[in-house]
Amino acid sequence: MALPAAWQDPVPLALDTAPVPEYGSGSLADLLPTLAAGMEVPGMPSSLGELTPADRNCVFLIDGLGWEQIKAHPDEAPYLHSLLGTSRGGTGRPLTAGFPSTTATSLASVGTGLTPGVHGLTGYTVRNPDTGALMNQLRWRPWADPHVWQPYPTVFQLADAAGVHTAQVSSPDFQHTPLTKIALSGGTFQGRLTGEDRMDLAAQHLAAGDRSLVYTYYSEVDGKGHGFGVDSDAWRGQLMYVDRLAQRLAEQLPPRSALYITADHGMIDIPFGEESRIDFDEDWELSAGVALLGGEGRARHVYAVPGASADVLAVWREVLGEQFWVASRDEAVALGWFGPHIDERVYGRIGDVVAAAHADVVITASRNEPGESSMVGMHGSMTPVEQHVPLLEVRS
Repeated sequence: MALPAAWQDPVPLALDTAPVPEYGSGSLADLLPTLAAGMEVPGMPSSLGELTPADRNCVFLIDGLGWEQIKAHPDEAPYLHSLLGTSRGGTGRPLTAGFPSTTATSLASVGTGLTPGVHGLTGYTVRNPDTGALMNQLRWRPWADPHVWQPYPTVFQLADAAGVHTAQVSSPDFQHTPLTKIALSGGTFQGRLTGEDRMDLAAQHLAAGDRSLVYTYYSEVDGKGHGFGVDSDAWRGQLMYVDRLAQRLAEQLPPRSALYITADHGMIDIPFGEESRIDFDEDWELSAGVALLGGEGRARHVYAVPGASADVLAVWREVLGEQFWVASRDEAVALGWFGPHIDERVYGRIGDVVAAAHADVVITASRNEPGESSMVGMHGSMTPVEQHVPLLEVRS
């Protein structure tokens, strides 16, 4: 007689079932190098060979708007939805964000054209091996020298040095942040408060050079998703607004231009309740032997006390193995979760244990991460709804 499902031992997810990002052939890190290669910037690989070179290229990154969200909302985003196919002169396909699918990691991948294992922003929060403290790589706290933390030039800097007119058009709040300095700098930064002003100025900068590379950004789709969920009225309102922004920019493209609309990650709503939200701060099994809990709810870096990493791995697999891919650091590296190569300076930033959610569940930390723990929309893992981001193309 078979035991009831609830009584059976959990069957751990095989690590080789994790859908590893398509580094080198279809990831966010491949986009800007391909565009720069088409403008004859030296040393740039052209990994997305299906993209036709253009003299003027603009990347519009919409924070938090995954491929699956656009597909699911044709009424709220009629223009973006039309670009999923080949109407209106556009073509669309999904890219993979990279692991973890989170803003700091993805923006660094976009701007540098490097994988997380090389640029080194391997999570929302990671341990700094030099200090032993958790570092928030989005807010850059506690402080670390940005150019030591991420020493490679950005694609924008290399394009600017090759004579390409290069500009970033974003919120003024981001102009002097460490993340901007090491991921999105090169050429000129133009701060504008409204989305409409950003679209108009991005089009002007595209027209300003015979060869141009322009980046523009909008964040509030992500903000409303975190706060209210990706099916809320607040989120849908932002989607309708950003759909109009994308069309506004597309209609202003100067001749010989290509516009690429993309995102840094998708998002999934997680129900509130003990089954869907596992509180690390109240769970003695998961916290045993753990010195630091990094990452975020759906993509955790777990740093063990000295000598306890094997035990922590065993417990996390036993407790979470049905709902998470749970790997040791070396397993995650060997499987290519962070890319095909890991810089030596980056290795110690990765958790002794790395846990990536497969089911609709998160690991919260109610005392140490109260804000993050209260979010409705989450992201970070390798599921398609989080990983797949749009690559929508419009040409003039």
